[in-house]
Amino acid sequence: MAKYRPYRKLGRTQTHREATLRNLALALFQHEKIKTSEAKAKELRRYSEKIISWAKKNDLTARRAIARKIKNPTISKKIFEVLVPRYQNHPGGYTQIFKIGSRDSDGASLCLIKLVS
Repeated sequence: MAKYRPYRKLGRTQTHREATLRNLALALFQHEKIKTSEAKAKELRRYSEKIISWAKKNDLTARRAIARKIKNPTISKKIFEVLVPRYQNHPGGYTQIFKIGSRDSDGASLCLIKLVS
């Protein structure tokens, strides 16, 4: 019997998984929509919505926490100057996932994940 995990391992080690999610979040915050596999999109939704929720506090502690997660200062600036005002009165659900079919090479299901405007 397999052990229950509250997250998807994505076939990676912990550090590789964290780096993958960090890079996907950077791309999502920069372009506001990206195309990825369904499993990665579902994990990215959890990761990115927590970042936006932390950023909504908009204090020094939140800024430092976001800086630890998001290594790019221009993306961090965009989060606090563009995304936080957009979602200030929004209680959650900052992303949407749309299934767009399967990948030709390996048949993995692909999704488009975008920030709600």
